[in-house]
Amino acid sequence: MSTDANHLRPDRYPQTRRTDDHDDFFGTVVHDAYRWLEEADNPEVLAWTQRQHDLAHAVLSRLPRRDRYLSRLREVWDYPRMDQPVERGGTLFFTRNDGLRAQPSLFARGPDGRERVLLNPNAINEDGTVALMEWEPSLDGRYLAYALSESGEDWRTVLVRDVETGLDLAERLEHIKFSPLSWMPDGDGFFYSRFPDDAADAGAGNRRQSHQLYYHRVGSDQIEDVLVFQHPTLEGVILAPHVTEDGNFLVVSIAGDSFIYNRLSVAELSDRAIGSLTMRPLFADLDASYELVGTRGRELLILTTRDAPRGRIIAVDPNRPDDLKTAVPESRDVIAHAVIASGRIVVTRIRDAHDIVELFSLGGEPAGEIALPGIGSTFAAGEGALASHRRIYLPFASFLAPTKILEHDLDSGETTELFASSVNGFEPDRYETRMVFATSPDGTRVPVFVTARKGLALDGSNRAILYGYGGFDISMKPAYRSWLPVWLEEDGVFAVAVLRGGGEYGDEWHLAGMFERKQNVFDDFAAAADQLVADGYTSHANLAIEGGSNGGLLVAASMLQHPAKYGAVLCHVPVTDMLRYQHFTAGRYWTSEFGDADLNEEYFRALRAYSPLHNVIEGAGYPPILITSADHDDRVVPMHSKKFAAALQQADPGSNVVLLRIETKAGHGAGKPTSKQIELQTDVFAFLAAALGTA
Repeated sequence: MSTDANHLRPDRYPQTRRTDDHDDFFGTVVHDAYRWLEEADNPEVLAWTQRQHDLAHAVLSRLPRRDRYLSRLREVWDYPRMDQPVERGGTLFFTRNDGLRAQPSLFARGPDGRERVLLNPNAINEDGTVALMEWEPSLDGRYLAYALSESGEDWRTVLVRDVETGLDLAERLEHIKFSPLSWMPDGDGFFYSRFPDDAADAGAGNRRQSHQLYYHRVGSDQIEDVLVFQHPTLEGVILAPHVTEDGNFLVVSIAGDSFIYNRLSVAELSDRAIGSLTMRPLFADLDASYELVGTRGRELLILTTRDAPRGRIIAVDPNRPDDLKTAVPESRDVIAHAVIASGRIVVTRIRDAHDIVELFSLGGEPAGEIALPGIGSTFAAGEGALASHRRIYLPFASFLAPTKILEHDLDSGETTELFASSVNGFEPDRYETRMVFATSPDGTRVPVFVTARKGLALDGSNRAILYGYGGFDISMKPAYRSWLPVWLEEDGVFAVAVLRGGGEYGDEWHLAGMFERKQNVFDDFAAAADQLVADGYTSHANLAIEGGSNGGLLVAASMLQHPAKYGAVLCHVPVTDMLRYQHFTAGRYWTSEFGDADLNEEYFRALRAYSPLHNVIEGAGYPPILITSADHDDRVVPMHSKKFAAALQQADPGSNVVLLRIETKAGHGAGKPTSKQIELQTDVFAFLAAALGTA
């Protein structure tokens, strides 16, 4: 711990009442002294939370370098940024933030090149906490269906806007989350999924509630929407509707009871009798992942991991579901995404945690690649493209450059820049990203991206942040972070570990970090930390670890298992109570990743072994930790952060630095206003300067 860390240590922590709550898991009694902190609206919990907030604010606001960081972060955050455009009816739709606006606005650019603001969330309320989330124009570009979220919550309100007039129609759709919006080709209406009006978000009812699939006709009230499908037997499922571009089929993904696998059902749309559609299982077994790519005549093209852990694209006639043909075969590189445009299949593959883009004919013959500017991420090349489009759009980002938008003409093969941006006072050419490899205890090679100044002395004196996630099939590919220039300018090192549990190397890599194999993820992360130290990038005392959500679980468990390896910990919206997470909001969907301690003794033993809340040791010395959460986080509820902070503060209140920063009017992260993002990162940098020492 740096000598500057004295600035972080409070005189005393708020008193936290302990109770005798406990559970019996297969004959093992597990105490839960802070269960009362789960009651978010309880006046005692609200008062405790306020005391923690006041303490963290008092400590962080007085740190000596905070004002300097705030000023520079505002500078480097003030640059234009644009998200991937979607073309519909000759109009290009895209979101853009020209700098420090709280939320990006949605623009429409006509065939004549003139653009206008179609929707400005910043005008909805003064504090910028209403965010535009999912949005989908009709195929003819006449209407826009869009979803708003308040204070970062997963719940959405869906509205419909007339693109020509810029005015909303009368309807408002409620009780929606985790649902795409899929239009009928003629723009008559769209399919969406919602929960029942009386959906319970807690207790046993939370586990049973399932999506119901509806059709909404433009201009009608939600009460008139047609119930199209609900699964007759499965409970707790999520339904994702997709209408094929030709309007022949409605394909519905059925997920929720497994995070990595799903089922597909299909209905013929030709009769247009929406209220009497018959959904037929296409892939009824939970044996792989299935994702609609598009159509080839009467065949559906499906991206799947069935008999192909790194993905392949198959063709199937819905009337002959057992007759599967391979359109694009599996290779050593993972297929992350695919679309159809201008008679080609555009395939995004992951190669050693970065993206490449390959082209195939509809018959599956290789048709070349789209060259990218370097090692980076395209996220989903051509996302939103239609089969009739000759132009597709590719967002491209690296660790050192903000996302640029590439426009590729599939017929001519030419790629041009539609949009690019630069950052105030930042010279990316002075820095570089390398990939190094660590070796986990079982011999697994773990890739690590390392970004730092060119020629940086590798003498162990540099401050470093090691970021990780390691779960849910999510790939840690290169991505730009608006705050990174400030860290690099002070000769900081930023590293991202590619851990098992992610999707970088296919199903096998993901499966190796799930259930009772979760310890592999923590071992990979520790190996990455050791490699950074061995290579001279940093020292254990100068190394901070950072992660959010499942990554918050990662850094919390890593700190407890190897406290001497890390100089500081940044633990954002973490999952820390692995024995009770499944009882709260979205936690029920994670049992297929972690296991359920209530239902399986083997899972209980594995979860108990690494659950951060249950592995805090009284009297142990831990590195300084900043735990961040948000009062409206309805994905990883704040009780995880509260209980974990209470346990750490109790463990050794005389020496441990444990700060709990709880944001108000914010959620899990998506849709957070720019000002709140900057304030959080300012606190993070000020915290690190004190915990690790100044540069």
